[in-house]
Amino acid sequence: MTGKTALVTGGSTGIGRAIAQRFADDGARVYLTGRREAELETAAKEIGPNAVAVRCDVSVASDLDHLFDVVRQDGRTLDTVVANAGLGTTAGLVDATEKQFDHEFGVNVKGTLQTVQKALPLMGTGTTVILLSSSTTSQGVPGMGVYAASKAAIRSLGRTFAAELAPRGIRVNVITPGPVETPAIAGLAAEAGQSTADFQEALASSTALKRMGRPEEVAAMAAFLASEQSSFSTGAEFFVDGGQVQV
Repeated sequence: MTGKTALVTGGSTGIGRAIAQRFADDGARVYLTGRREAELETAAKEIGPNAVAVRCDVSVASDLDHLFDVVRQDGRTLDTVVANAGLGTTAGLVDATEKQFDHEFGVNVKGTLQTVQKALPLMGTGTTVILLSSSTTSQGVPGMGVYAASKAAIRSLGRTFAAELAPRGIRVNVITPGPVETPAIAGLAAEAGQSTADFQEALASSTALKRMGRPEEVAAMAAFLASEQSSFSTGAEFFVDGGQVQV
């Protein structure tokens, strides 16, 4: 990716952080976003001189406008956009609230739509878009209905974006991770009333490989999809889930 420019939303921690690191290691200039400025700045510093931190909440249109103004002011266009920013909380059908729904769909779905929409003026022929879904879309996980529905919407957007952007020479694909070791796991474990270790053990046992995934393994798939090695792939879904929903 030497000489290329990439954007990774939700790049402060976890999968987004790993993708930003991989792209920077491969030679790209990487703009990474997050809502927590201190965490974001730390991530950019650790990634190295090819990383540029821009505080941004993808559910807020004006934040995204500022983000893309920064890219323009740097004299850059975008070769790859990774719409990774997302969040999820647990609540079953009886307990789900309007506030939870609006928040999760606002970040996960509206945020993804707005990110790609506002990035398009900076993208041309041969560029790529990568969206992040979740293996929960293929399961009926109790308590994860709102989150899974939002991630299913992202998979649907990936198909439509791919069809609409193909005439412009822009490829769009979706990565669907399974259980991956990220800081968010600890929060989900706490909500479930379990220790992080027990929670991870249960998740690992649900995969064919009987282990948790690593953020770097998802980043490797992103690097493939951002490269010409995947030049005949668009509108597709690539699972990085240890066989969780495939076997």
